[in-house]
Amino acid sequence: MNASRRTALFSVAASAALALSLTACQSGEGTKAEGAPVAKDTAAAATSAPAAGTSTGTDTGTTTGTSTAVGTAHKTGSGSSGAKKGTASTPLCRAQDVKVSSERQDGPPYTHIILTARNTSGHRCEMAGFPHIQFLESHKQDVPSVAKSKPAVPTVLNPGDPAFVLVKLSDGGVDEDNEVVTAFQLVLQGDSTVIAVDSSAGGGLAVDPAKTLTGYWTTELRNGADDF
Repeated sequence: MNASRRTALFSVAASAALALSLTACQSGEGTKAEGAPVAKDTAAAATSAPAAGTSTGTDTGTTTGTSTAVGTAHKTGSGSSGAKKGTASTPLCRAQDVKVSSERQDGPPYTHIILTARNTSGHRCEMAGFPHIQFLESHKQDVPSVAKSKPAVPTVLNPGDPAFVLVKLSDGGVDEDNEVVTAFQLVLQGDSTVIAVDSSAGGGLAVDPAKTLTGYWTTELRNGADDF
């Protein structure tokens, strides 16, 4: 009986130990099961962080894009301004850009001529200053200019447009030291190319080198400023 009781007690104790072991294992699995959601929450949080970063990146990209668009508009504006500055700095007319002719004014006596320079090029150009004229081989000095004839704004010519200059030849007196000129030469401001002008019509021009004067290039002759 004692042996049987001991055997029964041992069986009970073993069963109890086994039950406790199983309970402990179940508790461990439960702990692991509770840990899984935590891991999932952490992963979700980790996933949300990149999403926030992506959103921030989108905002930054939009701002940069706006800045770029403003920059482009600003550059376009600068280009327009540069275009305006190009117009203001129109190149000077050169000998190859114009055709110069002369005709007598009033008379007789013919004391003045009008020079006409027509823009024969395909671009705009500026007739700057006054023509540097030499009438006689024996008198190499340029004809003096008259300051009051200088225009208030630059004389800019579109293709086909003319510019004018009034030139005094003499006082028209019979006792003057005149010489007959059938051709003379001039150069434009900013260009050293010599332009030959034919003045043989009507027997040529009576020129007194001591009395000659020239005005400035203008788009039209003006009473007062061009009277000398």
